[in-house]
Amino acid sequence: MESEELDIEALKRDPVFQDNLRLLEKEMREEGSLARGYQLLDALLVTEAQGDRLDEVFTFIVSTAFDKLSDMLTQGKGLDMSDPEEWAIARALYEHAIYMFSENETKGAREIFLVLHYLIDHEELSDAMMVHAAAIKAGHDMESFMEKIARVDESRIDSGDPMAFFITSFVHPTDILLQMYEKEVQDGKELLRKMEEASAG
Repeated sequence: MESEELDIEALKRDPVFQDNLRLLEKEMREEGSLARGYQLLDALLVTEAQGDRLDEVFTFIVSTAFDKLSDMLTQGKGLDMSDPEEWAIARALYEHAIYMFSENETKGAREIFLVLHYLIDHEELSDAMMVHAAAIKAGHDMESFMEKIARVDESRIDSGDPMAFFITSFVHPTDILLQMYEKEVQDGKELLRKMEEASAG
């Protein structure tokens, strides 16, 4: 434990590491890169950076994700989860929706989950986003969703797996949940249809 703390302190003082952080931030801003943003955020978390700097990077990530989302909706593009940049867009939107869900901003959270369901080209993840949206429509708050629907085994989370940042495992198989919430799923699809018509019109 002590050696880990010494390593962190050494990183904070390491000029090469600090130069790399500055380069990452420069590339993140110049390229508008969310993948670079998450690399920077992860490095800052390791070194226990000050909250203000973390907030600044996370704000950049979320606002850039919404800008890119707007462009994708205008162009009628989906999210290719094998592309690191598009995966980072999905992660940023998902994390923002989870934050809204936890703050009981359920209308906005549900809309983001539905948009993710609509855009993501990965079937398991797309269906999982619909489960999130349907659960909100059925009246679950974040606490009851985590207790009664989601199944998160933290010991099995692989940080190297890009899907580990999304809740895709539930107490029942996803297809069963979508049947159980059939009315809420249909409501979600209808809302998506209206959103699509509004953006096209």
